[in-house]
Amino acid sequence: MSLNQRIPNVQKLLSTAATVAATAMLVRSIAHDYIPNDIHRYLSSHLHNLSRLFSSRFTIVIEEFQGLSKNQMFDAAEVYLGTITSSSVQRVRVGKDENEKSLVVTLDRNEEIVDVFENIQMNWSLVCTQVERSNCRNQNMSDLNATLRSEVRSYELSFHKRHKDKVLSSYLPYILRRAKSIRDECKTVKLHTVIEYRSCWDPNAVNLNHPMSFKTLAMDSELKKELMEDLNNFLNGKEYYKRIGKAWKRGYLLYGPPGTGKSSLIAAMANYLNFDVYDLDLSEVKSNTELRLLLLSMPSRSILVIEDIDCSIKLENRDNENDHNTGNNKMTLSGLLNFIDGLWSCCGDERVIIFTTNYKEQLDPALLRPGRMDVHICMSYCTPSVFKHLALNHLGLCHHGLFQQIERLIEDVKVTPAEVAGELMRNKDTEASLQGLLNFLQNKMNEGDKVISNNI
Repeated sequence: MSLNQRIPNVQKLLSTAATVAATAMLVRSIAHDYIPNDIHRYLSSHLHNLSRLFSSRFTIVIEEFQGLSKNQMFDAAEVYLGTITSSSVQRVRVGKDENEKSLVVTLDRNEEIVDVFENIQMNWSLVCTQVERSNCRNQNMSDLNATLRSEVRSYELSFHKRHKDKVLSSYLPYILRRAKSIRDECKTVKLHTVIEYRSCWDPNAVNLNHPMSFKTLAMDSELKKELMEDLNNFLNGKEYYKRIGKAWKRGYLLYGPPGTGKSSLIAAMANYLNFDVYDLDLSEVKSNTELRLLLLSMPSRSILVIEDIDCSIKLENRDNENDHNTGNNKMTLSGLLNFIDGLWSCCGDERVIIFTTNYKEQLDPALLRPGRMDVHICMSYCTPSVFKHLALNHLGLCHHGLFQQIERLIEDVKVTPAEVAGELMRNKDTEASLQGLLNFLQNKMNEGDKVISNNI
């Protein structure tokens, strides 16, 4: 065929294509204008299903929340994907706190990344949908994922559908294991608080930079040893708790006068366990429903702290709950107990619950029984052994000529470890610091004698 013969054929083909395209646009316009919406949606749906039938791709959606709780698979994917370098990524988020060990890298909104696992290509994308901020008190608990943040986030994992079984049985479990290893390597303990006007945990947690550890904690050595053994047994107790049919949690009550080191002990426990701390002020919680929402949104391997429970809020006595205030869903003692030791306590593993109080005798006995507060730790006034630990921490001293006089006074005077530490920090000179503490204790002793003589 000659060139002159082929040119008309090409022109005819282009003309035909243009006619078909114009016809298709006309048909589409007519269908949009004259076909009822219900029929239009029906046809569109079936065409979409038909296209899916012939597609070779399979997609797994991993939402940020699973019901009322954080989705562990989402968190693991976020950690894992931050370690992948891929030329497909155009935008990432990078951040670092001054006390974090390394950069924190995460995918940016609506970004995509490619991973390869056993020669299988995995396409990941982070899908974010903005939602209107609202007060979570007016929302159902099922809307938790929309209350904690201003957007709903999910990861979409796409791959060839013939690999579905391998992805579910091997790839996703691998990500869970890898993410746990990454967290253990660079974990920084976080301190979470409640956003009062929304009754939700603040997603922008701060680093718990408290340097206290069991090594530096001024505490009776035997009591410290027993506590560390108890924490180790708890950490390694997954199968034990499962065998005896109890939720994997542990409750601690720290009681004693102010300044005896309760907050320092909490910091030491958090650093030892490497668990995030969720500090809950009960006065910010208005109902049992809000309390349940907050506690269910806590992840596993975390510490719930309720300080000064005797005075932070007046919990409704269980005997009085049936008499009044039952219709407005106020927060009650029963509501708190149900989460600590009821059916709701099973929603989460490896949790530590810590209550502190200055007046143990004022607490309802229902809070104190085993299964709720398993271990009661008395944080007492300073003892000679605690003083020696403080002297070692602050002055680097194990022995000194003034130690004997100071220890005798400490046995006779009610002085808190915080007061002793404060005196030791007043002067960097060793002699002046110890002499200042000795004078402080003698003055405290004289003041106590005056009070006794005035009462006689």
